[in-house]
Amino acid sequence: MEPRKHYTKEFKLDAISLVLDQGLTIAEAARSLEI
Repeated sequence: MEPRKHYTKEFKLDAISLVLDQGLTIAEAARSLEI
């Protein structure tokens, strides 16, 4: 099992903005961020 990844607050806010501001689905945002 891999250790959990830790993401910065800025990274998390960018991920949220992809969904809320740009209209991507959560899956699309995850793919674009390679997570």
